[in-house]
Amino acid sequence: MNGAFYIGAVGLDAQQKALDTIANNISNINTGGFKRSEVRFTELLANAADSAASPDLGAEAATSSGVRADLSHLINEQGEIESTGNPLDLAINGNGFIELMGSNGDTLLWRGGQLKVGTEGRLMTAAGQELKANITVPADVTGLQIGSDGVVRATTSGSPDSTEIGQIMLVKVDDPSLVDPLDGGVYRVHDGVTLNDAKPGEDGAGTLAQGSVERSTVELNQEMVELMVVQRAYAANAQVLQAADQLAGLANNLRK
Repeated sequence: MNGAFYIGAVGLDAQQKALDTIANNISNINTGGFKRSEVRFTELLANAADSAASPDLGAEAATSSGVRADLSHLINEQGEIESTGNPLDLAINGNGFIELMGSNGDTLLWRGGQLKVGTEGRLMTAAGQELKANITVPADVTGLQIGSDGVVRATTSGSPDSTEIGQIMLVKVDDPSLVDPLDGGVYRVHDGVTLNDAKPGEDGAGTLAQGSVERSTVELNQEMVELMVVQRAYAANAQVLQAADQLAGLANNLRK
């Protein structure tokens, strides 16, 4: 009887994590550069003796011990590139990330979005996080061009020709488990992870697109279908608990 309660409780907890993940995806459907996440279920096995197992197995048989819900961030999915015409909008067409300087000196990864020029002239995100490339824009700038190769050029009022002022490099993350998503399409890198720089257009890191933004990879139709599946699984586990409770009540009445 206790096994039925355990199975139902584990199932409810796993499906709750899936519901929370879907809700977070839907809430970020309009967040530029956002990468959807999904929960993947894995059956856990325990090497406990099973009296019903075939004697031919020899060793102790592996029995079911529950389910594990792992959150997977699909950071390498490409969102649709949408043109905005704003020269300070920047998108990445590929799997690369732009490195940012965190407030605590940690490394952050960014999938692009809106840029701005800070009070000291440094190029940074709209949220105020400076690019690790440390690009300083001249005070008298009249135009800013960011090439697909990451080269940043500025046109000033004193010269009709553009001048190269920096280079935006990209990095790749092959293992999604090495980063944690933050707000605004920003990711924090785990301690000890080594990131290799790649010039845009090389090593499969992708290219930069000025005047464009990357849309969220969340598709509402897909999320709603998964939501219905998870809700039905949640209801089924709730019915297991209800049935176990009823059987326990019958057993208690028989003892009276």
